[in-house]
Amino acid sequence: MALGHAQAKALGFPDLPIAVVPHPFGSLSREKIQDIAEQCADDIARLLCELVPCPSPKPTTASGTPGRAALIEVPDKPEDFYSFLQKKRWGDGLPLVPPTSERVALMLTHTRRDAGEVIATVAPAYGAATIEGIAINAVLAGCRPEYLPVLIAATQAMADPAFDLQNIQSSTNTAAVWLVINGPIARQLNINSGGNCLGPGDWANATLGRAVRLIMQNIGGGLPREMDLATHGQPGKFTFCCAESEEDNPWEPLHVERGYARERSTVTVVGALGTWSMNITVKDGSDLLTMIADTMPYTGSSDYVFGGSPWILLGPEHAQILKRDGYSKDDVKQQLWEQSKLRASRVKGNDFERMRNGRRGELGEIGADTMVPISRGPKDINIIVAGGPGTHSMYVPVSGNSRSITRAVDLQ
Repeated sequence: MALGHAQAKALGFPDLPIAVVPHPFGSLSREKIQDIAEQCADDIARLLCELVPCPSPKPTTASGTPGRAALIEVPDKPEDFYSFLQKKRWGDGLPLVPPTSERVALMLTHTRRDAGEVIATVAPAYGAATIEGIAINAVLAGCRPEYLPVLIAATQAMADPAFDLQNIQSSTNTAAVWLVINGPIARQLNINSGGNCLGPGDWANATLGRAVRLIMQNIGGGLPREMDLATHGQPGKFTFCCAESEEDNPWEPLHVERGYARERSTVTVVGALGTWSMNITVKDGSDLLTMIADTMPYTGSSDYVFGGSPWILLGPEHAQILKRDGYSKDDVKQQLWEQSKLRASRVKGNDFERMRNGRRGELGEIGADTMVPISRGPKDINIIVAGGPGTHSMYVPVSGNSRSITRAVDLQ
């Protein structure tokens, strides 16, 4: 109910009546759930016949875009400033940089676009993401001014319907947005693609990922426990960003695979549910693929329910073993897709029904012995190379129907 009322208010309908489905119902019988559904249908039919006041138009400039950000006075002392932002719910629980007009103006020097231009609407509140709004959140996160073009492209990528930001932002799932940077800009901004690339220690990685989270919260309305209803969340919601190590990649890098020129800079957004470390010391490519594939199937995975788009972050050592043994990137995807199939009988009760209903159109009737693939096809498995020395790779499952989106970074 909190999510429904918050989203209605954000969309300009604060008095919108809402049909309430009592939760939880995962443990109820089908008969009881049918009773609930029938009551809900009656409520919806009744509410559709009620008059709802039209929302007031949002303030706009003469060009029809939302007005520029207002200047407000804030406390001088850092600790008082942080408390002020937390009360406003504009922060993430960590110290923030005051977005003074001077800092925002400096950030805006790194784009030719007008500060008031709306480049996307960000779910679930569908707030208008202006260039200035993105710049303000970039300053809050501690970004350097030259990072702004990456954040503009990332915001546009998140707004693509295939990314399914509405679900990522408002689900009880753990999803966080992971940024993967490719092309020359990764080197220009010193975005780490090597050792500890998903961990602390790098200004660009930390602040870019953090700025995306603040954009999702402050523009998109994804406030924890209000619209963001994650049961547990995950640390990746603070920041989640790395570059691909293109010099260590024995195949074509991600952005080239997706149709961009090698010298083009791109950002890819991924709805990541978390990271699973795979410490695999085998020296044979076939054995390595078998062990990675054995890691991917788990019975609580939404990938098998929806036909997902999971990610493998290969450490350079593992990538070199596979290349040495004659595997192309497509070969790796094909082998992982074949070997990661999950026997349907491992999934129990309601979750078996969810999987059977979710994949029926693709796979036909699913029985206990059906081997269910993790994705609709091998090409839906995504692979990048990153990390430092060591026999480690990462498995990254994704959220529901979310599909990663890549956008070019437009530089001055």
